[in-house]
Amino acid sequence: MDLELNGTSALVTASSSGLGKASAESLAEEGANVVINGRDEQQLAETVDELDAVGDGHVVGVQGDLTEKADNEQLVECTVEEFGGIDTLVTSAGGPPSGAFMDTDDEDWYEAFDLLVMSAVRTVREAAPHLKESDHGTMTFITSRSVKEAIDSLVLSNSVRMAVIGLEKTLSKELAPEVRSNAVLPGPHETSRIEDLVDQAVERGDYDDYEEGLEDWGDGIPVGRIGEPGELGDTVAFLSSPKSSYINGVSIPIEGGAGASNL
Repeated sequence: MDLELNGTSALVTASSSGLGKASAESLAEEGANVVINGRDEQQLAETVDELDAVGDGHVVGVQGDLTEKADNEQLVECTVEEFGGIDTLVTSAGGPPSGAFMDTDDEDWYEAFDLLVMSAVRTVREAAPHLKESDHGTMTFITSRSVKEAIDSLVLSNSVRMAVIGLEKTLSKELAPEVRSNAVLPGPHETSRIEDLVDQAVERGDYDDYEEGLEDWGDGIPVGRIGEPGELGDTVAFLSSPKSSYINGVSIPIEGGAGASNL
């Protein structure tokens, strides 16, 4: 299917690795020009080279910390300067530390809110005027399946990410019809973080090898495995395209059917 993204412009935050990178890659494969973002300059440069080779569009890296207001503003400014506007915004951010409620303090909560919520708020605030000028402006928020079902020992993610869904749903009304807003709720995917966790478990002797560890992560998922990052990325690309023009204000779980929620 031609998603009609060739020549469009996209900004994907926190995209030098993980699911943000997978989303940027799927957009680039469809011919979009993409600005990606990360804090590590070397990793960002390597990702730019990798993604620039997958499609006809151009990929640009902008180093920055999403918890810094000026860096959020710079991301949008650079995208507009490079590509003349923004058609697609995809927000992503690293997860806050794990832990139970009584193990967190005020600083942990403020840091999680700044990372997950305010980074999206600031980027949207800067990008919205440009998205409204697009022929098919879209925003997709990458959050977590924890907004539907709380995950043990992830009190910060369970709680704070809910604000991103409230933001997404509100924007789907306030910015429509010029801009559509949706969210994706990933479960486990074979990102570098999962790979590191499995490798560490193998070193501890929890598993005989990487494949056994990965199978354990997929245990209980109806499709029998964890996700490939590109599967989420392709969903984001679809939501960013005119082919999904009647999808607005929804949150889509991408977790192989693992969730028990009816909605």
